[in-house]
Amino acid sequence: MSLTKIEWTDRTWNPVTGCTKVSPGCANCYAQAMAHRLQAMGSPKYANGFRVTVHDGAVEEPLRWTRPSSIFICSMSDLFHEDVPFRFIDRVIGTVARTRLHRYQMLTKRPGRMLEYFAHGVLPGNVWLGVTVEDAAAKQRIDALRRLRPSVRYISCEPLLGDLGRLDLTGIDWIIVGGETGARARPMEPAWVASILRQAESHGAAVFFKQWGTWGPDGVRRNRKANGHAVDGRIIRTMPGPA
Repeated sequence: MSLTKIEWTDRTWNPVTGCTKVSPGCANCYAQAMAHRLQAMGSPKYANGFRVTVHDGAVEEPLRWTRPSSIFICSMSDLFHEDVPFRFIDRVIGTVARTRLHRYQMLTKRPGRMLEYFAHGVLPGNVWLGVTVEDAAAKQRIDALRRLRPSVRYISCEPLLGDLGRLDLTGIDWIIVGGETGARARPMEPAWVASILRQAESHGAAVFFKQWGTWGPDGVRRNRKANGHAVDGRIIRTMPGPA
């Protein structure tokens, strides 16, 4: 699958599928549930379910995409998972470097391994790098991100599970914020969102507020579409400026 319903990107590209849980944001992983559904449907790519699997045949997929696009790498995995060999990541980055017409969005909960890789690997200029910051304990991932120099640095606060408190947004260009969805979704408080918005505005960072999720800003559980994606009546979906 390449086209996507993820609002802040155009396509997804999954040369790796499967993952393991590392922090509270992983508890109700949408990718895990989707992988098991696809496995039950007989999809060859998900024959291993959610076990980490590299896909040689998917490495050069973007070479066939001729329309300039934003491409989210590994929406169904984490490219920097410990079970993904650096030699395979080399091949993925090689495709990125060969397709400069696209911008690539990488997101990880494993910034240490990302740093280890890019200490020796090349970081192409058409890459946006991000880390997930779902609660205050995960803020240390931002410090690791700042040690690299992609065209755009971003943080994803999705699902946002708590008050992040003071954020050091030095060098951060973009913040994605979203509430959790699904039967076991945990609520997101409006005050947590407001704090991020105030700090982002102060630092000049763009913000993409994706959704409230299963729990509305009034604390009522509903269909996520009914809860919508407005904050105090405003749609906040800005993107970082051109690098």
